[in-house]
Amino acid sequence: MGQSVEEKVDSLIKNNKVVIFSKSYCPYCSATKNLFKQLGVEAVVLELDQIDDGAAIQDYLQKKTGQRTVPNVFVAQQHVGGNSDVQAANSNGSLEKLLA
Repeated sequence: MGQSVEEKVDSLIKNNKVVIFSKSYCPYCSATKNLFKQLGVEAVVLELDQIDDGAAIQDYLQKKTGQRTVPNVFVAQQHVGGNSDVQAANSNGSLEKLLA
């Protein structure tokens, strides 16, 4: 038996510095992915529209974080939020601290 959605999400967040739950067609997701690329930070990206359990993952993320939208970003096991949250964290220096 494979991992449950909860186990899969929690394991990804625990075992990776940056995890982006995304959708391939979402411009805000692209902006977030590009920011981490510009920072030279490797992020694990799950495109929820391209995987079988994407809807279930999005449901679990809403329960876990209160956020239904994508991108849904975790850095160093902390929920950062969506694109505007990530961009603001980059501007004010808090993202850099999480990445350190």
